[in-house]
Amino acid sequence: MKLAPYPEYKEAGVGWLGSIPTHWPEKRAKYYFKEIDERSQSGEEEMLSVSHITGVTPRSEKNVTMFKAESNVGQKLCQPGDLVINTMWAWMSALGVSNHDGIVSPAYGVYRPRNKQNYDNYFLDHLLRIEGYRSEYICRSTGIRSSRLRLYPDKFLSMPVVCPPQEEQQAITRFLKAQDHLFRKFIRNKRRLIELLKEQKQNIINQAVTRGLDPDVKLKSSGVEWIGDIPEHWEVRRLKFLCNNLNEQTSEKQPGETYIALEHVESWTGRISLPDDEITFDSQVKRFQPGDVLFGKLRPYLAKVTRPQTAGVCVGEFLVLRATGDVTADFLEQKLRSKRVIDLINSSTFGAKMPRADWTFIGNLKFAYPSADEQLEILEHIQEKSAEIDQAISRAQREIELMREYRTRLISDVVTGQVDVRGIEVPEMAEEELLVLDDDTGESDDVIDDEGGMDEND
Repeated sequence: MKLAPYPEYKEAGVGWLGSIPTHWPEKRAKYYFKEIDERSQSGEEEMLSVSHITGVTPRSEKNVTMFKAESNVGQKLCQPGDLVINTMWAWMSALGVSNHDGIVSPAYGVYRPRNKQNYDNYFLDHLLRIEGYRSEYICRSTGIRSSRLRLYPDKFLSMPVVCPPQEEQQAITRFLKAQDHLFRKFIRNKRRLIELLKEQKQNIINQAVTRGLDPDVKLKSSGVEWIGDIPEHWEVRRLKFLCNNLNEQTSEKQPGETYIALEHVESWTGRISLPDDEITFDSQVKRFQPGDVLFGKLRPYLAKVTRPQTAGVCVGEFLVLRATGDVTADFLEQKLRSKRVIDLINSSTFGAKMPRADWTFIGNLKFAYPSADEQLEILEHIQEKSAEIDQAISRAQREIELMREYRTRLISDVVTGQVDVRGIEVPEMAEEELLVLDDDTGESDDVIDDEGGMDEND
């Protein structure tokens, strides 16, 4: 499929856009929208949330973990077709066109099209969330720091907005829906491949750390149901006798130390990815030393297990475990990451919304292990067999990233008229067809809460 530009262009009203098709109108937003401030009398309407990733969606579909108001009386009403903007998070494109009747926070701006024939909802939702308009929101917002910029109604309504003819918007919508179907299908298949590769790696680890490398080794009963039979020369001890659970609390980190939170650790692999910016914290954290094993006890099914090579501090949701000699730190890390152990620990958690594991349970788990020399052989085997799998996973993840980048660029080019899709025939895409595929919103979706903070969404 080759996309071509429109025959003629004119200069756009915003510098980042450059030019738009000659026949596309462009006016200040106040000519297309009016601010609405209608309030709920009962608070019983459906509560809606705004995400910079998914736009406007029912709050019931999100896993909101932050504070919720006791009453929704006085919340702003919105209806299908209304544009909803979180005033404090517009700089992140936390806005979207609602497809629902419902209520939103008084901190949001609700803007209703003056003429419902001006915009196709799908087109408008994608247009106003592209990176170019996000840069415009930043320029027009006011505030003392970037994380607290506010896009007030007068600033938004004075912003130039393009408004292609309705039939072109519908052609763009049909094209983007068809492309989105292909994007989701591609990404879904890559995700499935990644999961299969991870399962293959887990099988290698599980086999190695529970039965060793010799397929002909004589076995004996471990005496523990979930462990089963083990090589007859292996020993079994409770975890609390194989490592120490350290709890050195501190409120500050020293120069050169690393700060690790749960979100910095990749599930199952243990890779640590730290942000470029310096992180600050205002609560007690735990100190760890190089080689200590960190085990995430919050939502243990995520398998946040890692072994930092430098000293630092970590959030309290990590157990800091230091091997005492019978098992090496490397072997301990692999044992704790094995799916059988993770599943067992996860079955012991308490708390429905944010399940946590308890050291009393974890520490009393019985672990089977061989001699130090055999542990080293097992670790070398795991590393060798996992290397090729890790490379394949990295390639698939990179392909997903590239596809997302291409999709973002394509949406921007199409909704701003940089390419002409009017003559491209695409199959009609029913909403049910799009819903068949998993929604591709990346690894996580942050819900912007009503007071300007961010709710974590699984």
